Amino acid sequence: MTRTYIKDLKDNIEQEVTILGWVNVRRDHGKLIFIDLRDRTGMVQMVALPNHQEASEIANKIRPEWVLEIKGKVNKRPEKMVNADELNGELEIEILEIKVLNEAKTPPFDVLSDGHEIGEENRLKYRYLDLRRSRMNKNIKMRGKIVKFIRDELERKDFTEIETSILSKSTPEGARDFVVPSRVYPGTFYALPQAPQQYKQLLMMGGFERYFQIVKCFRDEDTRSDRQPEFTQMDLEMSFATQEEIMKLNEELLIRIVEKYFPEKTIQEKPFPVISYKESMEKYGTDRPDLRKDKNNSDLLAFCWVVDFPFFEKTKDSDNPQAEGEWTFTHNPFSAPKDEYMDDLMAKKNVGEIIATQYDVALNGFEIGGGSIRNHKLEALKSVLEILGYSDEEMQNNFGYFLEAMKYGTPPHGGIAWGLDRLVTILLGESSIREVIPFAKTGEGRDLMMNSPANISEAQLKELKIKFDNSVEN
Repeated sequence: MTRTYIKDLKDNIEQEVTILGWVNVRRDHGKLIFIDLRDRTGMVQMVALPNHQEASEIANKIRPEWVLEIKGKVNKRPEKMVNADELNGELEIEILEIKVLNEAKTPPFDVLSDGHEIGEENRLKYRYLDLRRSRMNKNIKMRGKIVKFIRDELERKDFTEIETSILSKSTPEGARDFVVPSRVYPGTFYALPQAPQQYKQLLMMGGFERYFQIVKCFRDEDTRSDRQPEFTQMDLEMSFATQEEIMKLNEELLIRIVEKYFPEKTIQEKPFPVISYKESMEKYGTDRPDLRKDKNNSDLLAFCWVVDFPFFEKTKDSDNPQAEGEWTFTHNPFSAPKDEYMDDLMAKKNVGEIIATQYDVALNGFEIGGGSIRNHKLEALKSVLEILGYSDEEMQNNFGYFLEAMKYGTPPHGGIAWGLDRLVTILLGESSIREVIPFAKTGEGRDLMMNSPANISEAQLKELKIKFDNSVEN
């Protein structure tokens, strides 16, 4: 059997072909039965005629979403029946033989609509069906194209794609870690990385100079409507690069993505405007401003860079908002201060006024990426950790391997991470990142399809030497 894809049927007029796919719609017109069949490349109308008796009898039993193998003849439609606005609107398949590869239950919802009218929980529970709809198929394919384009462009610029570890060490980086118990070393835990921040810096210390990765990140954060416990970053790091060079490279990459895959969209301003954190907060009340001149134009893209973030801020007590807490970092503790603030950092004075070499890229009011030039001097990083309240012992326990690595000729370096899910969501005009993630979880972090998180067996708990304290309330 040689399979013909539906998109190629126009090249096979008056020929017999074999087509595989799903039934979109079956329509009974008396002696004629029409079937719209789809595969990953498109859809075509087929007709079962009474002179092909066996095929006609099978066609009479067929229902939506059945999987079929059709042998048929590609015929031109009569002139008055041509639909020039649809794929294969000028042809029709005369069904000669039908082989039912699999029957299907009636789906719990319509997979032919765009899905917006269907409750999201139901869509996520039956995600494998939801993915069949044309909109979701287009979204996931476009995501794949964008990822491939990023890979090709960065490899062309001599970046090396490197996978970093998923089983890592729990370190204080701003959000809660997901932890994984070790069976071999009872009572100890791995952690899933919130980001490959330390790994990518260690790669710079390893001499790679230009690294990137399309990487999964994991954060055990409080629930939010448009947040996922696992998400994808485009992660990038460069040695011997200035902030301006990193921003320029990323800006060019973003522009090329839009121009290649979204030519109908307009980038409001090129090069992207650059504004300070102070100006952004004073003028727009946010560090991710929406600079669109016409916010009703869905095809208008207003990128901008926000720079010169404060390095440190005071923690807040939700029970007593007026009380000042300890110093914490605004982005991450590995950033470097701007040169003119290095003396203050080393002296640990005027802490609240220290400006970091941190930069975010925003799009239509959403942060889609952020990065910084890193501290490549050991003493400067230790000064940051001391401001954050770490003792020497705590530094060694949390970052000892990293501090040791910095003693062996660490190059100046910096980088950025994009929120890939969010970027693709905005470019596709979707309202939620769950519309561009194949197997998404709810805003509460539940996987409704696999019903997780879930209990594990007593045998597994025993093997891991884990016991629950039943006296503790959830």
